[in-house]
Amino acid sequence: MAYVLRFVQRFRAEDEAAFMALEAQFAALERRKGWPRGRRCRPFAGREPVHTLVWECELPTLAAVNGAVAAMGADPDHARLLKRQIPFFLEAWTEVYEVLDFEAPRRPQRRRAS
Repeated sequence: MAYVLRFVQRFRAEDEAAFMALEAQFAALERRKGWPRGRRCRPFAGREPVHTLVWECELPTLAAVNGAVAAMGADPDHARLLKRQIPFFLEAWTEVYEVLDFEAPRRPQRRRAS
């Protein structure tokens, strides 16, 4: 069963340029460390304001989610970047979603008689 790990970060609108510059450094850190590559997006329309960043990735197991969070949390490079980014936060939280698969099982196709 797969899971989606999401970090949601609402930041001060006036600090967008500095916040996004740090986020670019987080993306580079992901590549360097071989961590899960997150997809970054921001609301265009919806409940959350546009000065919100959502980072998310899909992982195959809950153990993989826990491992990814633990690896990031224990990494000194990540901690240094996060310490610089936290002053821009209005609020931040982590979400984990279970991926649901409702696709019906496929039946084998019958061969037509000729």
